[in-house]
Amino acid sequence: MPMRLLFLLMGFSFITMAQGPEQAKYLLNKVSTEIKTHQNLRLEFQYVLENKEEQIRQETEGKVTLAGDQYLLEFLDVIQLFDGEKLHTIVPENEEITISTPDPDEAISVNPSKLLSFYEEGYDYQWDISQRVMGRTIQFVKLIPSEENNDIRYLLLGIDLDKNSIYRLIEIGNNKTTTTLTILNQEENISLPNDYFEFDSSEYPNFYINN
Repeated sequence: MPMRLLFLLMGFSFITMAQGPEQAKYLLNKVSTEIKTHQNLRLEFQYVLENKEEQIRQETEGKVTLAGDQYLLEFLDVIQLFDGEKLHTIVPENEEITISTPDPDEAISVNPSKLLSFYEEGYDYQWDISQRVMGRTIQFVKLIPSEENNDIRYLLLGIDLDKNSIYRLIEIGNNKTTTTLTILNQEENISLPNDYFEFDSSEYPNFYINN
């Protein structure tokens, strides 16, 4: 049997087998394992919020650097620095800084690093569509909340099969609002200063600090 035909048959066999929740879970586990091999990550992303009925569309870009639970997020003209214990929300326009301790029960919404692991608990999985995007194969997994959720109908998590990395997250809301987060660029294992995630008030001499 010619090698090309063999590869085609193997590929067809994989696609045929890869239709159930177990294969979806297997793919997500591969992504999680790959992410955990990195010392840190820097993600540049696009965020789009859209509600066609209300004729609303908001589009913006942001950047986040992650190392474990620590992160530095620049998004919507706000900087958020989390050192592992305290969250520092810096609003340059208002020259104001708020320092708080995140509630562990709200960790998913507070900590952007949960983007890389939120799907591990609380969802049922379904294998969804596959797309070719700029030469890459993006496989979507449908995530359905295991318990009733007043906000989310379901999520679609797009996985880059070549890199075992997250490419896109689409949230379908019960209020007919769709939010889409697309990773535009990803860097791994960046050389960062030891104090990169430490807050230094001297960098903001005229800011009001609400502690």
